[in-house]
Amino acid sequence: MKKQGFDNDKYLKEQKAFILDRMSKVEGKLYIECGGKLLFDYHAARVLPGFDTNDKMKVFQSFKDDLDVIICIHAGDIEHRKMRSDFGISYDTDVFKMIDDFAAWGIKADKVVVTRYNGEISANNFADMLTRRGIKVYFHKPILGYPDNVDMVVSDEGYGSNPYIPTDASVVIVTAPGPGSGKLATCLSQIYHDFKEGRKAGYAKFESFPIWNLPIDHPVNIAYEAATADLGDLNQIDHYYVSATGKIAVNYNRDMEAFPLLKRILDKISNGSLTYNSPTDMGVNRLGFGICDDEVVREAANQEIIRRYFRSACEYAQGIGTKDTVQRSYEIMTKAGLSVEDRPTVKVAEAALEDAIARGKSKNGIACAAAIQLNDGRFVTAHNSPLMHASSALVLNSLKVLAGIGREVELIPHEILDSVYAMKRDDLRGRGISLNLDETLICLAMAATMNSDAKKALSKLPLLRGCESHMSHIPSAGDSSGLRKLGINVTSEPKFPTNNMRNF
Repeated sequence: MKKQGFDNDKYLKEQKAFILDRMSKVEGKLYIECGGKLLFDYHAARVLPGFDTNDKMKVFQSFKDDLDVIICIHAGDIEHRKMRSDFGISYDTDVFKMIDDFAAWGIKADKVVVTRYNGEISANNFADMLTRRGIKVYFHKPILGYPDNVDMVVSDEGYGSNPYIPTDASVVIVTAPGPGSGKLATCLSQIYHDFKEGRKAGYAKFESFPIWNLPIDHPVNIAYEAATADLGDLNQIDHYYVSATGKIAVNYNRDMEAFPLLKRILDKISNGSLTYNSPTDMGVNRLGFGICDDEVVREAANQEIIRRYFRSACEYAQGIGTKDTVQRSYEIMTKAGLSVEDRPTVKVAEAALEDAIARGKSKNGIACAAAIQLNDGRFVTAHNSPLMHASSALVLNSLKVLAGIGREVELIPHEILDSVYAMKRDDLRGRGISLNLDETLICLAMAATMNSDAKKALSKLPLLRGCESHMSHIPSAGDSSGLRKLGINVTSEPKFPTNNMRNF
């Protein structure tokens, strides 16, 4: 197994205690704006080996009986079908997923607010679907002069024009599928209504990165810049915190730029009773206190910086990213003193591709290769063939190594393969019949009922989680889906395996 750099139990205790302490200091409701990912925080798990992807939810579950949830989504993101790259689903679909995810943890999330709503038909249809399933939907329209015209914003024509979202608990989590969804504005709108009605309320921000008590040039904080390269986020020293405490803290440019205005808004809402000295002062993040091996964490974060560069380059090649993001990702990587050669699987995959070409191991004259580094440090390679995609062969080869099965052993009987090929070719009229990873895993599961080798190999699938892999090409949708489900950290060269404009 990989070395652990993060003490999960220590972090959970520290984080829960700190939030409970903040709650105790608020005479009324505490609205917690949750930035980043409340569930399935794979970025945090990659840069902090040992971090559980659902740690935030575990913290909130510990006081779920005193917890309410509001989910925000920007009407424009519904209209334009904005996507979450980690799950491959749209923001509106993710709202349904989030509601189900909360329910699985025993937390009811039945309130959704559509922010910056301008009568979009897509938003109306989305709200209708939610309402039919028993979810309460609220609409917040744009506020004239927001956020600079404080007198307008903090008035009955501003926050007061938004419908108040009734909540029963003393802690209200305000979360969203992604950034720019209106979480902060929703918190402030709620606080405005509370104070207007004579109720006390407080605000806190629960955002994982950057980690405020790590150096600004720590790889974990640089990895945050890489992860938000498309947004242009920059880590900065929180000079407000330095002035107030004499200690160094790290925050990021958007929070730093927004703080003076946010402080004015909160002061006006509360008549000066809500006092914060800095953006860091608003936060409740204790992630840095869970780091137990800085060297391990630094190496993991360096790998994430490189991964982010490859991702931005691939997204640009696919037409879903910008050239500016690629350039910024490259600059962040080089600023950290890194290059693509610092990712071990890159050179191994390149050598595997050269070998496949030299040996004529290709499909229709097109060679693809992939490499993976197992958690015990061993490397495994594979290439494509008329039978399988490179990622399919890579996973099967890896399982053989982990299970101690000879590479020449066929895990999936030809009877199964022939049947699937015939269906894809004759019934589904597919242009390509080689198996992608999703299809290969299904075939392997079928084979496991017939022979012991396949069953033994299938049992090793969990050992692939967290492994590092690199491919010579952008994987297909079926390959990407399978790799994501297996938890393999994949990068690829920013090029397609063919010049064919159709799906491959």
